[in-house]
Amino acid sequence: MTDTQKTQETSNTVKDPDTWTTGDEPMTGAQASYLETLCEETGRPFDANLSKADASKLIDELQGKSDRLN
Repeated sequence: MTDTQKTQETSNTVKDPDTWTTGDEPMTGAQASYLETLCEETGRPFDANLSKADASKLIDELQGKSDRLN
């Protein structure tokens, strides 16, 4: 494990989306734009109705599947 990974795991700026107080609000414009791009790159349908928390989790998942980001 790198020092950066250790810092990210213990940092209070990296929070689990399931614990966000605003996680049930609609995703932000920036999330929607990035998620739409990731969906196109990975062949997954884009859902414009996701919450902030769900969008964040899906972004993390799709980043691992995008050829551009691997």
